[in-house]
Amino acid sequence: MTFKTGDSLPDTKFSTPTEDGPKPINGSEVFSGKTVVLFAVPGAFTPTCSARHLPGYKDQVAAFQAKGVDTVVCTSVNDAFVMKAWAKDQGIGDEILMLGDGNGDFAKALGLTMDGSQFGMGIRSQRYALMAKDGIVEKLFVEAPGEFKVSAAEYVLENI
Repeated sequence: MTFKTGDSLPDTKFSTPTEDGPKPINGSEVFSGKTVVLFAVPGAFTPTCSARHLPGYKDQVAAFQAKGVDTVVCTSVNDAFVMKAWAKDQGIGDEILMLGDGNGDFAKALGLTMDGSQFGMGIRSQRYALMAKDGIVEKLFVEAPGEFKVSAAEYVLENI
């Protein structure tokens, strides 16, 4: 991993689901001038991501906001259509910004990819979370392979 606290987040392009279809959005639009908590998952609809990771953040949005977080973001190496379907399945409205990193450009720029080929998933994002202020990472929580501890909403909330 090459990315660390104190680094600026890359201005890569994401895709976000809207009522009118996918909308491209630059990282600078997401991070500039805001305090953002972002968590990344290996894949929408995968077991841990759907049963624990996304629901944990959904349950804690108000607590993050009470700590000064402007935006909670979920990203995955999936397209905006998948992110929209997953948000609908999980009952997510606009409280969490769902960003598709379809080509994995953001995950690659951070050096936080994993090879899920053995599961037919190809290159994906590692499981992690971060808190950034104005695009500068202040806290970074990267999971060990196969773990789900330090990127959980409760853990991040306690440690920001």
